[in-house]
Amino acid sequence: MNKIILKSGKEKAVLRHHPWIFSGAIATVSGDPENGSSVQVFDSKNNLLGIGAFSPYSQIRVRMWTFGHEDINQEFFEKRIDRAIKRRSYLMEKYNDSAWRLIHAESDQIPGLIVDQYNDVLVIQILSSGSEFNREILIEALRNVTKLHKIYERSDLDVRKMEGLKERTGKISGEIPSEIIINEGGHKFIVDLQNSQKTGFYIDQRINRRIVADYCKNKDVLNVFSFTGGFSIYAVGNNARRVVSLDSSHEALALAERNHILNGFPDQEHEWLEGDAFQVLRKMRDQNQRFDVVILDPPKFAPTVAHVNKAARAYKDINLLGFKLLNPGGILVTFSCSGGIQEGLFQKIVSDAALDAGAYATILQKLYQGPDHPVSLNFPEGAYLKGLICLKN
Repeated sequence: MNKIILKSGKEKAVLRHHPWIFSGAIATVSGDPENGSSVQVFDSKNNLLGIGAFSPYSQIRVRMWTFGHEDINQEFFEKRIDRAIKRRSYLMEKYNDSAWRLIHAESDQIPGLIVDQYNDVLVIQILSSGSEFNREILIEALRNVTKLHKIYERSDLDVRKMEGLKERTGKISGEIPSEIIINEGGHKFIVDLQNSQKTGFYIDQRINRRIVADYCKNKDVLNVFSFTGGFSIYAVGNNARRVVSLDSSHEALALAERNHILNGFPDQEHEWLEGDAFQVLRKMRDQNQRFDVVILDPPKFAPTVAHVNKAARAYKDINLLGFKLLNPGGILVTFSCSGGIQEGLFQKIVSDAALDAGAYATILQKLYQGPDHPVSLNFPEGAYLKGLICLKN
């Protein structure tokens, strides 16, 4: 096995079991390790720190598999997968849902691997060269542990380019339906596995949808970046007086409307708007439209730290408009899923937006990704979703 030797002092993060080693921390690379292959990692005094996956194209040069000596084989991955699923068993018992995140990459000690389960179908995303290198044994390990054989791949994210990998989607095994109907929180949702964003549905908002629904009873609700209507369906289900869903995707809105019908809700409770969120919200502001609850769940404005400044302006703009559209006493529910935007910065952005909107606002609750998207104490970067429920006084 090829070896990586770190510069003096650069072993500290590894000793704290952080799974990433950046290129600048490496003193020497012995041999010519293949992209994604396993390498032994040593400190500057030649002490073994563990084994990781080598990525010559990425700034994250090594992603650690283990902080000791273990064989990286199918049995290794089966143990990790089994442990991750057992970690979620209490959630599956508590919530009568049929869609779950089973593997959350680094936070489940399998860097670069995402696995979501929709009924009896597994959807996988392989985002790093290490998981790509071990793709076949990872898939076989998943089959052995879950006993599920319907597996579809959605490795179609830009992050693969940073790993020197091409995008890939398609059936791996079994009969894969183009659509699946899942149950979540007593509601039904149609999931388009092949064409929708992420792996088909925003499972990470599972708990937040339940929480936000409580604020929507007998209220006029505006759901911005509504996608296929997750928050909207929960709002209507909790007897919102009126719900307006806004998204730029015609296909997403069409699926959201089908979800509305699937749950047996009357048409008059819902309005569908297609358009650019920034433009539509400005028009609503100019028309003096007002709502009791405004939900802002935008896409990832800042995928990396390099995008933070531009993203901060976009987040401030959209939140300023959100505050402007609220009635006095109204509720703003606002999210950022950008890993480059830290929680403190996001709160400051929302605070500045309220100030510019001439609103005095208080935080009623902070929101995070669901517990089936865990955050390792040694890997705080896994905490990507942050949200605020604010009261406009």
